[in-house]
Amino acid sequence: MATDTADRFSSHMRGVTVTALASVMGIVAAVAASVLTADAATPATDPMGVFVLAGAVLVQFPVLQVVGVDVSDFSTKDYLYVAFMTFSLWFVCWAILLSTGTTL
Repeated sequence: MATDTADRFSSHMRGVTVTALASVMGIVAAVAASVLTADAATPATDPMGVFVLAGAVLVQFPVLQVVGVDVSDFSTKDYLYVAFMTFSLWFVCWAILLSTGTTL
């Protein structure tokens, strides 16, 4: 028992943390894309929205390390999961903001 190492997060809490951060970052990226493309003629085709999404995906990995999630244990599937969850929330939220004509 004394030789067991204590992880900072259990596997369940690790999954909840990664999912919550990816979801929140997707929503933040959608709001940021909406703000940054507000003055574009066609905001949906402005590449700035995709750049914001890419930045949101890349920022998450250092944030996860600071929070205490061991990113060195991530497999390709984990990286794809983070990217997909961020993309999904960004896409849905930004589409809602675009279709309702919301200005921030």
